Amino acid sequence: MDKLDQARSTQERQVNQVRSQPLRGLPALIFASRWLQLPLYLGLIVAQAVYVVLFIQELSHLVPVLWDPNALDNTASALGIVARSKEIVVMLMVLSLIDVVMISNLLIMVIIGGYETFVSRLDLDGHPDQPEWLSHVNANILKVKLATAIIGISSIHLLKTFISAESLSEKTMLWQTLIHLAFILSALSIAWIDRMLSSGSGQQH
Repeated sequence: MDKLDQARSTQERQVNQVRSQPLRGLPALIFASRWLQLPLYLGLIVAQAVYVVLFIQELSHLVPVLWDPNALDNTASALGIVARSKEIVVMLMVLSLIDVVMISNLLIMVIIGGYETFVSRLDLDGHPDQPEWLSHVNANILKVKLATAIIGISSIHLLKTFISAESLSEKTMLWQTLIHLAFILSALSIAWIDRMLSSGSGQQH
């Protein structure tokens, strides 16, 4: 047992020595090239701020609907529907707000998960606000989560389409439904491939 512990400690020391050796030359340049993605993630943070402004604008259009009939008509016209009832208009506006929030969640997943996976560790271990999924995120899990988020966004758009079906053609509704089904099939395929790869790597170990 002592020999086994000594062997493990020796192996750990060797691994730490290899990790402590700095990269030089071309390998160092290639490894440092990952920082070229940093402006992309900073740009997504700016896009997140734009969505916050958009959410506030949408909310400012929703609140006056409660007491202003003109606001109800203007909002219905902006949505491209006939103001059949206040409930329908409010429902569509709320779905638009949910749509903004879900896209914002998608941005957060890409920014945090992508940076952690492809650029540098965030060192959030033990932080009380660390997202639950970040502790076991990798490229495959990130793809599955992104595909699931896209399905959620597509579902909101499809629900808005069915609510305002009177102002849309059957061809438009059919295409949106087919696109939504394509998203679902793509997500299932990604999840299945990830599961097969995970089971294959588990059998090798």
